[in-house]
Amino acid sequence: MDELIEELKTKLIAHLNLPVTNEQINPDEPLFNSGLGLDSIDALELIVLLQQEYGIKVKSAEEGKQIFRSVRTMAEYINEQI
Repeated sequence: MDELIEELKTKLIAHLNLPVTNEQINPDEPLFNSGLGLDSIDALELIVLLQQEYGIKVKSAEEGKQIFRSVRTMAEYINEQI
């Protein structure tokens, strides 16, 4: 799981052009609002990331809210799906 979390951090930084390093991202920190401060456009990029990199489709906005809470919740969801 730790390897997947680190991989996700790297992909998030690259896909979203975040001005941070892997070490600066807490895997339990919220991705939106007070955490990394991502917005709705970033959410769309996260959906595309899951589809392109892992072949996973987000079925609903409600499911997306659960998946994209943090890097750890993303990693847990990916692990469940593959």
